[in-house]
Amino acid sequence: MITYDRLYIGGRWTEPSDPRLLDIVSPHDRSVIARAAQARPADIDRAVAAARKSFDEGVWQATPPAERIAVLRRFNALREENAERVAELISLENGSAGWFTRAGQPGLTRQANAYLKAAEEFRWEEALAPSDPASPVRSVVRREAVGVVAAVIPWNSPFSSATSKIIPALVTGNSVILKVSPENSPSMGFLAELLEQVGLPEGVLSVLPADRETSEYLVSHKDIDKIAFTGSTRAGRRIASIAGEQLKRVSLELGGKSAAIILPDADLGKAVAGLKFGSLLNNGESCIAQTRVLAPRSRYEEVVTALKELVESLKVGDPSDPEIFIGPMIRPDHQQRVRDYIRLGIEEGARLVTGGPQIPEGLEKGNYVTPTVFADVDNSMRIAREEIFGPVLVVIAYDDEDDAVRIANDSDYGLSGGVWSADEERAVAVARRVRTGTMTVNGASIAFDGPFGGFKASGIGREYGAVGLGTYTEYKTITV
Repeated sequence: MITYDRLYIGGRWTEPSDPRLLDIVSPHDRSVIARAAQARPADIDRAVAAARKSFDEGVWQATPPAERIAVLRRFNALREENAERVAELISLENGSAGWFTRAGQPGLTRQANAYLKAAEEFRWEEALAPSDPASPVRSVVRREAVGVVAAVIPWNSPFSSATSKIIPALVTGNSVILKVSPENSPSMGFLAELLEQVGLPEGVLSVLPADRETSEYLVSHKDIDKIAFTGSTRAGRRIASIAGEQLKRVSLELGGKSAAIILPDADLGKAVAGLKFGSLLNNGESCIAQTRVLAPRSRYEEVVTALKELVESLKVGDPSDPEIFIGPMIRPDHQQRVRDYIRLGIEEGARLVTGGPQIPEGLEKGNYVTPTVFADVDNSMRIAREEIFGPVLVVIAYDDEDDAVRIANDSDYGLSGGVWSADEERAVAVARRVRTGTMTVNGASIAFDGPFGGFKASGIGREYGAVGLGTYTEYKTITV
């Protein structure tokens, strides 16, 4: 049994305002795996006050960038040393298959290294060349920390979401309150333990699990200068309205309904092997999952059959089993949501190729769903337009390249996507036409040194690399 009966506020483990502990339940068998304190508004007030004091007194923002970078490098090294424990905790609390949580650890290292490299090269201050050489006026442009940051993250990929915010926020000199989902209390408690060891000044960082009501209290707090949010589009709209009313800085990484475009010349074996990971990673509970598969009419049934064989080959079950590819959904209500979407697809007239709303045999005690493929899907159907957040794929036919791009762009979302083709230049040309923040060609990995974020209802702003650092800074021009 894992127990966190205190909260990490301003760098210290502190008694919570509410002594009651929340039971954290296993998605695999619904047994209690941990108990943890949850933050309430009084705890938020303490965390924000500590952050405000540390920032206003300059205890961290005045620290030279090279020293801030060194602190975050120590954290990255410490996390690497504990990668196996991180993976175990995420599988335990989220139901993410062990292959996924372990495979993600090197990605966390690359993500952090890309931020830190960008910080080493960042132009913290630069002199502008005068527009008129005869003028005595000269100007200096500085990049300064925004202030107190509320970083609010979802449950589905907690370490990645947390580090994608706290590393750039801290390395640019901000003070941070990281608000995490109650389900992730074990892994995020461990994250706080790691951060406690790296030498951050008092008050600079808090890590608080809390419910939605307390989260709204945090982002509405008068002493928060910036909100950095990853989560659902619905929640993002609410946060954007709060930020707009209070003129807070805000960045939002929201939902997706990404398309994988299989061009007629694609190697179907390679494409389907790639979609095993691109469409079904993390049990399908991923904002970047390519769950709309666009197939040319000339090869449509070939694509449908290949996806059917792929999905039926995947083992579903206990995420701690190394043979398992897909684990359970995070909670019973989310399990029900995904099953309801499968029923909806049948009602909408899509062809059920494999899967269905039934719970996999022998896994009734957990939050399991049967991986499902639908064919004969029209892009106007709800299963093609709404984010299901589970292992459900829809296959949509297209007539030609223009039609494929039209269908891919006919979405409220614009976060990610992919193109598969034997002709790389052709694939890149198609990728340029799709209105999303990220596109991959032939299964390439997302680059951590390039900007990541969404068009349309998939968000505002970008993370990763130098662009991600910039979202945690303000410009100041000094003219002499």
